[in-house]
Amino acid sequence: MFNPPNPLTFFPLVWDIVEQIPAGKVSSYGQIASMIPPDADLAPTRMKNLAPRWVGTAMRRSPRDKDIPWHRVINSQGSISFPPGSPQADEQRRRLELEGVCFDERGKVDFALVGWSGPHEAFLRRKGLLAPRSLK
Repeated sequence: MFNPPNPLTFFPLVWDIVEQIPAGKVSSYGQIASMIPPDADLAPTRMKNLAPRWVGTAMRRSPRDKDIPWHRVINSQGSISFPPGSPQADEQRRRLELEGVCFDERGKVDFALVGWSGPHEAFLRRKGLLAPRSLK
């Protein structure tokens, strides 16, 4: 359930998208998933429900030898998905704050201020991607 139909193509596509997120901006698992066209073998609602999880799996499996800015991907509520106080959550927040991303007292970011609007149109066309869902 947490793996897409073809991880060998899905994961690198996710990593390519995440590499486009500039410092000081964030995206969500769902926004990234919204850019990837539905697999022909899946019902659109199944793809919509599972694809954000697949993006999370892709992020967990990102190659350590590439500098993929994993910390710029958060959940759709504007929060870090790692358990609060965990080393991973602390590291993600530290990295985002170093880039100028601010969190409110509830540990959420304001998508209107730091939400990514998506990659350039030329990137979308070149990769065969859809326009991203807005975070704002």
